[in-house]
Amino acid sequence: MDTELALLSPEPLAAFNRAGVLDAADLRVALALCELSGHDDPDVILATALAVRAPRLGHVFVDLDTVAATATSELEDGADIELPWPPRSAWAQAVADADPLVGVDSEAVRPLRLDGTRLYLDRYWRAERRLAAALAGLAASPVRQLPLDELSSAITRLFQDDADVLQRTAATSALLRRLTIIAGGPGTGKTTTVAAITALFSDPAISGGEPPLIALCAPTGKAAARMQEAVHGAADSLPVSSDARERMLSLRATTIHRLLGWLSGGGGGREQFRWRHNAENRLPHDVVIVDETSMVALAMMDRLVAAVRSDAQLILVGDPDQLTAIEAGAVLRDIVGPAALGLRFGAGMRALVSRVAGEVPAGEESRERSFGDGVVVLRRGHRFGAAISDLAEAIRLGDSDTAMSAIAAAPREIAWLQEGDTDLIRDAAVDGYAPVVEAARRGDASMALASLSHFRLLCAHRRGPYGVAQWTAHIEQWLAAAVPGFEPSPYTYAGKPLLVTENDQELRLSNGDTGVIVTTDAEEALMAAFERDGGTVLLAPSRLAAVEPLYAMTIHKSQGSQFDVATVVLPEPTSRALTRELLYTAVTRTRGRLILVGSEESLRTAIARPVARATGLQELLWT
Repeated sequence: MDTELALLSPEPLAAFNRAGVLDAADLRVALALCELSGHDDPDVILATALAVRAPRLGHVFVDLDTVAATATSELEDGADIELPWPPRSAWAQAVADADPLVGVDSEAVRPLRLDGTRLYLDRYWRAERRLAAALAGLAASPVRQLPLDELSSAITRLFQDDADVLQRTAATSALLRRLTIIAGGPGTGKTTTVAAITALFSDPAISGGEPPLIALCAPTGKAAARMQEAVHGAADSLPVSSDARERMLSLRATTIHRLLGWLSGGGGGREQFRWRHNAENRLPHDVVIVDETSMVALAMMDRLVAAVRSDAQLILVGDPDQLTAIEAGAVLRDIVGPAALGLRFGAGMRALVSRVAGEVPAGEESRERSFGDGVVVLRRGHRFGAAISDLAEAIRLGDSDTAMSAIAAAPREIAWLQEGDTDLIRDAAVDGYAPVVEAARRGDASMALASLSHFRLLCAHRRGPYGVAQWTAHIEQWLAAAVPGFEPSPYTYAGKPLLVTENDQELRLSNGDTGVIVTTDAEEALMAAFERDGGTVLLAPSRLAAVEPLYAMTIHKSQGSQFDVATVVLPEPTSRALTRELLYTAVTRTRGRLILVGSEESLRTAIARPVARATGLQELLWT
C-alpha cells in the first residue's frame, strides 16, 4: 500500500524504486515519455527517470557518468542496497541514440537534452543557457559614463571613514555596471550598501537629471517588506538632499512574482506569456535590485532576467552560503563562483573603482571575460557578537573542530543542549511569547507584532519529534502553565501568532508574512494584525485562508529574519535535511543569543555535509 512504490514497473527499474532512489512519479513520467517516443530500452528509461528526479532534488541535470556513485536513497535503510547500474561506457551512447526522446546537437525541441554525459529535462537546459547568456551580456556591456568626481564625493559622504572598503567598491560597481552582485553573510552590510546605492541613483548630480526608475524586489513578501523598510530608514539617516530623500521614501518593494505580473493561464502552451513582463514585454525600470537572491530558483531567475531591458541595470543581493532555493538550481552561488574567495576584477575595472572608491582590496585578476568585474563579496561582519561570528564562519568553512571550540568558548552567547532537559528552552519561549499575549490582550497590535521578533524556535522538519508541530504543542503547553488565562486552541484567540503559508493577492499577504491575533475595542472582537507599509493592518480572521501558528517554524521559512533569541533544534544525523547550509542559516538568525539543541554527531554531520547541486551555470559564466 506504499504510495511511493510503482508496483507494475518492470525490472530492473523497480529495484531503483524499492531502494528509494526513484519514486513512483519519476518512473511513471519516464515510462510515459519513453512509450510516447517508442523506446523500451531499460537503460534509456532509467536515465529518463533520473533526469525527471533531478529537479525534484534541486539538481538541474543528472550526470550519467557519476550518478551511480552519488545517487542517494530517500529511505533510511536503502543506502547499502546494491543496484544494477548500466555500464557507464555504453549508457550515454544509448541515451544519445534515443531520438526523438533525446536531443544532442540539433535545436529541435525534445523532452530531454544530453550535453556530454549530463542529461537535462529540455526546459532546464534552455533556461540555464538563456540565463547565462543574458547575465554575460549585461556583464559585458560598457560601463556607464558618469561624472566620476561627483560619484567619488557622494560615496565618500555616504560611507564614513570606517566603512568597509568593499561596500564602497560594491556601490561604485552598481552605479557604473549593468550587472552587479553584492554577496555576503548576515551583518556584512549588504542592506546598508543597497540603501546607499538607491541614494546615489536618486542624486541628480550623478544621474544627470531625471533619476532612474528603480524596482526593489525579493522572492518573498517578508523579504520585500524588510528591504523597503531598510531603504526608507536610510532615507532619514543618510546625508542626502531633500529631493533624494523624497525619491527614496517613494520607493516600494514587491515580490518578484508581482513585479513580473503573474497572469493566470497561458497562451498556446508558451509559459513565458503567463507573465505580463517577459522577453517580449520588458520591465519599464532602469534599475532592478533583487534582495535574498539565494532563495531564487533557476526558472524564476531566468524569467526575471529575461524581462530586464538590455540597457537597464541589474543588482543581485544575497548570501550564497545560505540555503538555496527549494526548486532546482543554486543560482547565486553559481553566479558568485570563484569570487567567493576574493575579488576577480580585471585591471581596467580595478583602476576605475580605485579612482572612485579608494584602493580596492587585492584579489586574483579576472581572465574570464569581464564577468568577475561586477561581483563583490562582503566579509566584514557588524551584526553578531564574536562567538556567533566565529561559529558561523567555522560552519561556512566546514571546520567542525573550530565550531565546537567557538561554542565552548562563549556559554553566555551560545547554549548547547545535548540532553533531554528543556527548561532553558521553556524559559526562553515563555519570555518571548508572554509579552506577545499580553500586548494582544490589551489591543496593542504594534507592540504585539514587535514582540514577535524576540524569540523563535527553528526546526529542520515540519513533523516528527524534531519538527515544528511537536514543538508548537510544547510551547503552547508551557504558556498555558505560565500565563494566567492562556488557553491554547486550534481556533482564534488573543495572542496567537500567525504565519502566512500562501500568497493572497486580495489581502496583500505573502507567503512568510507574520501576524498576531489581537483584541480590538469593538466589543473585544478578535482581529488579525499584520505589518504593512510601516504601519499595522487589521483583518478579520475568517478571511485568512492559509495561516498556521507561529510558535515554531522551519529553518527554510526563517531565511531573512532575525530574532533576539533563536533556538535551533537539530534532527538525528541520519536526517537528509541536515546540511551545512541549513545549520549556517539557522545559527545566523540570531542577533543576540543562540540555543542549540542536538547531539555533537548531528552538529558535525551538518558541518561536514554541504549541499551539492548538479548545475552548469557557474561553468557557463566563468569559463
